[in-house]
Amino acid sequence: MKDFCEDIKAAIMPDIPAPPDSGEGVSSMEPMRIAESSRQRADLADLAVELAAYSAGFRRSLPQGLLTALADLVRAMNCYYSNLIEGHDTHPVDIERALKNDYSTNVQKRNLQLEAKAHIAVQQWIDAGNLRGHAASVAGICDIHRRFGELLPDALLWTDDPDAGERLRVIPGKLRQRHVRVGQHIPVSPGALPRFLDHFERAYSNLGKAEIIIAAAAAHHRLLWMHPFLDGNGRVARLMSHAMLMDALDTGGVWSIARGLARNVSTYKNHLAQCDLQRRNDLDGRGNLSEEALVSFTRFFLETCLDQVKFMEELVQPDRLRTRILMWVEEEVRGGTLPAKAGSLLEAILYRGALPRSDVAGILGVSERHARRVVAALSERGVLVSESTRVPLRLAFPASLASRWMPGLFPEKLA
Repeated sequence: MKDFCEDIKAAIMPDIPAPPDSGEGVSSMEPMRIAESSRQRADLADLAVELAAYSAGFRRSLPQGLLTALADLVRAMNCYYSNLIEGHDTHPVDIERALKNDYSTNVQKRNLQLEAKAHIAVQQWIDAGNLRGHAASVAGICDIHRRFGELLPDALLWTDDPDAGERLRVIPGKLRQRHVRVGQHIPVSPGALPRFLDHFERAYSNLGKAEIIIAAAAAHHRLLWMHPFLDGNGRVARLMSHAMLMDALDTGGVWSIARGLARNVSTYKNHLAQCDLQRRNDLDGRGNLSEEALVSFTRFFLETCLDQVKFMEELVQPDRLRTRILMWVEEEVRGGTLPAKAGSLLEAILYRGALPRSDVAGILGVSERHARRVVAALSERGVLVSESTRVPLRLAFPASLASRWMPGLFPEKLA
């Protein structure tokens, strides 16, 4: 794997002077995975199989052109909801503007746009396969944090330590060098992080696809439990989970768990807090932490994934998506903002996935000049894209039209 942290040793080895190490043993993070002997293991395996079947079926149902367009939209969706969990509300329309280098004059809003743009850039890097097989590695985790942090404005690279009354700078890709408290949870000491992360990597690497699906929730929590970075751990964990599920399910990036977690954020955070608790009794696994809580979170995690796959599949059912798009086009044509035949072109691309420019006039039964006018008008509205004049046209899902084309995906834009 290329593109590790610039200096992985600097991220996982102690500085001089060494960060404080309380001597915690890695067994305090056990169990890392749900035991085969767990009474709930069979039910979770069934959920994993169901999720794999739905995810594969959904992806196979999409033509390549639509797959690409949907993946682009889902990156914005994933970014929006992941940042929302952290209390940063940057509407997808503003995210889309940032991707076009159109920033707000309000400094705080501009910073959040840059944060969103950074998140999308990292997910795009993941979606291109750059973490395949390495999502849960120390290098991969540090690389996610580094790539995200290096794109952030300076104002977002600071965090407060309320206990010490200090403001601390976050160094992208570098492990924390001091003790922290997260709510009621006190993560491992900074000097212990290298051995805990090494244990984490061994536990979640080289697993079969079925085991990755079941273990993804455990990896998600255990990374947050360690809290390796001063800030940004939640987004790193969700991006890591996205990468793990891409490996195991070959999702194509056309659905994301982040929306489901954000819509059930209290339940999500409560599950994480419960997983922090120690084993309750002799029936609660054999590790230091509660296996029952980990089972419950895993079930919630897998059910949330399944719910999001079904939600996206429902949204892009061909007949329903076609109806919503054509209703929008008809209104625009009647209003004089789109030329006649615009709907016919979108319909053709919707079913084919992509269409060479040279075929447009013939399909629409119009002159070359009118065909160019239709393409230009739809491109101006952001619903048709093409990397060059020689590359086929494909559909795009602009955030500004999400409420019409993909209702329920995002909240309405507030004035």
